[in-house]
Amino acid sequence: MMPAHETYDVIVIGAGAGGMTAASVAAAEGLRVLVIEKTAFVGGTTAWSDGMVWIPANPKMKEAGLSDSVTDAVQYLARTVPEPANAGLRAAFLARGPEAVAYLEANTEVRLQPVKAYPDYYPERLGATSGGRVLEPVAFDGTRLGAHFVRLRAPLPELMLFGGMMVNRLDIPHLRRIGKSVRSTLRAARLVSEYALQRLRSPRGTTLHLGNALVARLYASLLARHVEILFSADVEDLPMQGDRVAGVAIRHGSRDRLIVARRGVVVATGGFSHDAVLRKRFFPAAASFVSATSISGTGDGLRLAATVGAALNTDATSPAYWVPASLFRRADGSRGVFPHTVTDRAKPGVIAVNAAGRRFVNEALSHHEFVLAMLRDGKGEPDRPFYLVCDRQFLWSYGLGRIKPFTRGIRRYVANGELIEAPDIAQLAAQIGIKPAVLAATIATYNDDAKEGRDPEFGRGSTIYQRHLGDISHKPNPCVAPIARAPFFAMRIYPADLGTAIGMKVDAHARVLREDGTPIAGLYACGNDMGSIMNGNYPAPGITLGPALTFGYIAGRHLAEGAVVAESAAKATVEL
Repeated sequence: MMPAHETYDVIVIGAGAGGMTAASVAAAEGLRVLVIEKTAFVGGTTAWSDGMVWIPANPKMKEAGLSDSVTDAVQYLARTVPEPANAGLRAAFLARGPEAVAYLEANTEVRLQPVKAYPDYYPERLGATSGGRVLEPVAFDGTRLGAHFVRLRAPLPELMLFGGMMVNRLDIPHLRRIGKSVRSTLRAARLVSEYALQRLRSPRGTTLHLGNALVARLYASLLARHVEILFSADVEDLPMQGDRVAGVAIRHGSRDRLIVARRGVVVATGGFSHDAVLRKRFFPAAASFVSATSISGTGDGLRLAATVGAALNTDATSPAYWVPASLFRRADGSRGVFPHTVTDRAKPGVIAVNAAGRRFVNEALSHHEFVLAMLRDGKGEPDRPFYLVCDRQFLWSYGLGRIKPFTRGIRRYVANGELIEAPDIAQLAAQIGIKPAVLAATIATYNDDAKEGRDPEFGRGSTIYQRHLGDISHKPNPCVAPIARAPFFAMRIYPADLGTAIGMKVDAHARVLREDGTPIAGLYACGNDMGSIMNGNYPAPGITLGPALTFGYIAGRHLAEGAVVAESAAKATVEL
């Protein structure tokens, strides 16, 4: 037995997007909130992400003159998430997602804007839209966080320019046209000048975009409402008061503390991407231990909740959200993981080949579908190699992996083995362990059709989504061009995850459920600790953050509307 040290209305475990949303909403409703974060930073994987938030029929679409309806979204999900499991949670998401957006904009620092031209991943299916369901965070000035800016997890260094400059989606085409367009050159000069001024007073650029902007806005919301955040603390137990979760037992430094939650605890620790035991249990054998997520996602929330009877939702067609990734070593010796989401695979002049030297997928499919093709081709074999293959023209124009466009000094990438270079296709094949005749035939077949912008084998560039990821300035097909200009290059890619889909069973109020379907009083979950409402399918960009924000909002509102545990009970000692 141990006396409670402190009492809060709500305790949130994890300072990622889902957890901070729940905390922001609860605080906006007038509750006293504590956030406990195991690392020294807020943001989790979201801080590294593109920050896309998929919310059908959201109010920002209407403001932008874009049409959508819940009926259309239901039709689309019926064709992209065909399994009946979690239908009630998808209905709750569609019903309350727009409400969550409106609430966050009215009551927190979160500001979102529609991406008008970002199609759903399967635009040919009934109910799909060509844009607007995807929201992105409005750029944020990091100096507004003041001294707290150092607590914001920085983006991956490979996704920044000049060692710390973030750029948004709309800047990228201008950066590619430097020297070719006066307007683009002037815009790039302005961005670089602003960044240089920011570096005089900050260790990195303070104009924040993408997931970093979303995290910063949520963090600013917590700070504005005086939400307490306990960093570098481990939650070791969820003490019970009868059949109710009464709070948390934590280790902070060398000190043990028992903290009571009068209304409830929200678990949002980011899933189990970096837990070897759970990966082995749920992931296919062909999936390598490569993750593009924050290393803090080690299944803490799932293990804690299991001790009080939480059930796992294993009704998932896939245990994770997938992305092809390349590996490298940073200057400090740490392993880098670069997620190949949208920057290179779909651009004209690159193909993906398997261990036999043959194409196995339409390279312009979604990152999730791309890896599913890798796993099928792997046939259960761990460490089966796959490569992206391109020529000199492609590498210069679009880059490859972390190698940015217009990079002149590629020798270091070749020297460390990250990029494989050869003067002809035969020697490239020999270097990557593929029969030269097979790779040569693969590229020759591809090139014959690519000269006319066609890909009869896989239909690359055949949908508006694929063309969106390509290079719209390249004709006739934004996704197809020959591979013909020596030298030639290859980069190994691995099946990696962007987050786990298996998590706790919850109800439409985000309450964690037991195996018998009854809610565990005082316990909520959101983010990747909550089982995927899409059953491991990936119908559109932002289908992880969309549900994370929505169910974080739902949890915060339900906690605010719930009954308060009697003060005497809250202060009582509880069994550890």
